[in-house]
Amino acid sequence: MIRRGDRAAGAIAVELAILTPAVLAFFASALIAGRYAIAKQAADAAAFDAARTASLARNARDATVRAQTAARDSFDAQGITCRTPVVVDVDVSGFGVPVGQPASVRVTVTCDAELRDVAILDLPGVIRLSSSFVSPLDTYRTRS
Repeated sequence: MIRRGDRAAGAIAVELAILTPAVLAFFASALIAGRYAIAKQAADAAAFDAARTASLARNARDATVRAQTAARDSFDAQGITCRTPVVVDVDVSGFGVPVGQPASVRVTVTCDAELRDVAILDLPGVIRLSSSFVSPLDTYRTRS
């Protein structure tokens, strides 16, 4: 004769065995989504750093070099490893605007990051991180 309490104990064990993988998958997905958000923020920070650094330069050539260096340094500081070199697109057309008129520098950074850096888990593959930022040039500073 089976008592009612014994059946419930067996049912709970079966339910736990079925639900445990789903709960673990949910937590792993939440962790990966959080790490992706942090990696995206690293791309935003790299674009901000590059644009701000470029806007402090005196000429377009120097602005481009400084922006590329700042973007690479920012990704390195954030611990993001790019599979290919970081692509830094710098729009320095603002340096051609006459002094006294508002102008800006736009920087777009793109990094194909390793998924193992983003997701913590040893996942194969890459994920593209891209971000843009615009920084104003000093309206009354000499430009060349």
